Amino acid sequence: MHSAHFDGSFAGWRDTARALLRQGLAPHQVNWRGDGDRGGLFDQAPSPVNTTPAAEAPRIPRQLLALLQSAACFRVEDRWSLLYRILWRVAQGDRAAMLPGDIDGSQLHKRLKAVRREAHHLHAFLRFHPRPEHAEGPQLVAWHEPAHDILASASGHFAERLGRSTWLIATPDDGVYWDGQRLHYQKPCPPEWQRLAQTPEDDGEALWLAYYGSTFNPARLNRSVLETNMPVRFWKNLPEGPLIPKLMSQARAGAQRDGQAEAVARQGGKRIRHTNATPLPFSGNADPDRPR
Repeated sequence: MHSAHFDGSFAGWRDTARALLRQGLAPHQVNWRGDGDRGGLFDQAPSPVNTTPAAEAPRIPRQLLALLQSAACFRVEDRWSLLYRILWRVAQGDRAAMLPGDIDGSQLHKRLKAVRREAHHLHAFLRFHPRPEHAEGPQLVAWHEPAHDILASASGHFAERLGRSTWLIATPDDGVYWDGQRLHYQKPCPPEWQRLAQTPEDDGEALWLAYYGSTFNPARLNRSVLETNMPVRFWKNLPEGPLIPKLMSQARAGAQRDGQAEAVARQGGKRIRHTNATPLPFSGNADPDRPR
């Protein structure tokens, strides 16, 4: 068994995989070990990769490399093994390995779908906190805990939308810093970045929570849809996250008949009862009387 060690990056895996293909090593002959992976009890010492071409390098479709690079973001123990198995099969002329109907291709496309969804979660559920005006470093900071390694590829979304504002996103594994012109990626995430992101000094958070709670519409609460579109694992890192269980509890206790937040319902004025309210996904600022 050949033990293939590399730096844990897709670029490092690609270079090692290319050398192994040239040597004619089949997938069952290779044990992949990226940086940070723990070796097994009976693992052999790392085997040197022969970088001298033993044969002409196979031609690999550019489309396949793009798919493999995206799938490499999926965190699972055999992520590199599956990628090499697909690469090997395509290099041998079996292009069915890239297709969803194939046993390996099916796993590949499931992982691609999960990675795309996790990138969407980053864009949808990340909350930036502004820092004090005269503080050194980034103007905005955010902490996020993604299920897959999507930060490096998905964080450019914010550079396109926040202009020249400087910002920082830290995770338990890696981090990105936008200095207004260029994106800096660090893995592992520097402890100072993690400290800044986890202890924001946001003076406007109380105002945001008051707004969020007052615009909550219990008549439109649909718990199953809410938890599908906003997974519970993200709540702890959202400023409004601690409010959600309380607001849901109030809705179940009878607030749904008011069609508005409890604090608003106590105010004077005309009382409107929603007898035929259709449960919709949770929406803090939705207008229940707006034509749909």
